[in-house]
Amino acid sequence: MRILLAIVITAAVAWAGYWFIGSSALKSGIATWFDARRTEGWVADYSELSVQGFPNRFDTTLTDLQLADPASGMGWQAPFLQLMTLSYMPNHVIAVWPHEQRIVTPSGAYVLSSTDMRASLVVEASTALAPKRSTLTAEGLTLTPEAGTGAFSATSLRLAAERGEDAPDTDDPRYHLGLAAEGAAPPAPLLAQLDVASTLPRVIDTLSADITVDFTAPWDRYAIEEARPQPTRVDVTRMAANWGTMTLEASGILDVDAFGTPDGAITIKARNWRDILQLAEGAGALTPDAAAAAERALSLLANASDSDKTVEITLELEGGRVWLGPLPIAAAPVMRLR
Repeated sequence: MRILLAIVITAAVAWAGYWFIGSSALKSGIATWFDARRTEGWVADYSELSVQGFPNRFDTTLTDLQLADPASGMGWQAPFLQLMTLSYMPNHVIAVWPHEQRIVTPSGAYVLSSTDMRASLVVEASTALAPKRSTLTAEGLTLTPEAGTGAFSATSLRLAAERGEDAPDTDDPRYHLGLAAEGAAPPAPLLAQLDVASTLPRVIDTLSADITVDFTAPWDRYAIEEARPQPTRVDVTRMAANWGTMTLEASGILDVDAFGTPDGAITIKARNWRDILQLAEGAGALTPDAAAAAERALSLLANASDSDKTVEITLELEGGRVWLGPLPIAAAPVMRLR
């Protein structure tokens, strides 16, 4: 009995020692990271750092957070951030955000509000902390610009990412990405610009995406500290949106060069495509001349099909332009991450 008691006491003392050593190392590592960012010219501050959860958890809380990277113009502020892990599984992190955050971008500052926002992240057991898979969920999401009017909102948002096998030809890190949003609503001023006749519902029924992207480097801690990995190949398995009577689906593969210029083809299937063209023109994505030319070309395709309301086309992206057959209809997007 004494031997058993001694074993139990020894194990308890050893585990307590492991927890206190681990919690001290965790606090030291976070503080060192913030110090390194400040040395590089970042704004990187917090008012308090605590680790609790003895004996089975490392629950880390940082309060009054401020991060800003002057090189990219990106910044983030929050009253707190919680990072929770099991002490026997430290590479699986649960992150919980506050109900309100502030995000700064080169185009302006925004307030991000939510009723609940959290993420699950599993990272590789290395100092690079490269994510293996992650899932973010948000409920009651609202993104409001500090300058200007109107807010984007969504009832629910789900984002998922998983590291796959590297690209076979280039060895670029490959990630499988998923998006699902329900009850998404564009800002009221934008909706008024898009829908002059006021025929669209306020809420977009569903938005979804299933995409595989190859990047120049892994998305690990160095992606934040040094430079963002850039896409080299985008494989759109399916993107879809349902808004009122309009349905839009897309799939295709794009290769992206070092300047962010995509090259490839995207196949689009659209129901009530004339309404979609009007939206694109209202949003400024198409000039009036380009929209008129696209409508003439699509009318020919639609008349050849079973329904003049549904059309399936392939858009070619080449030379920095988007082509519908021989017609250049828009500038291709620049796919560069800041």
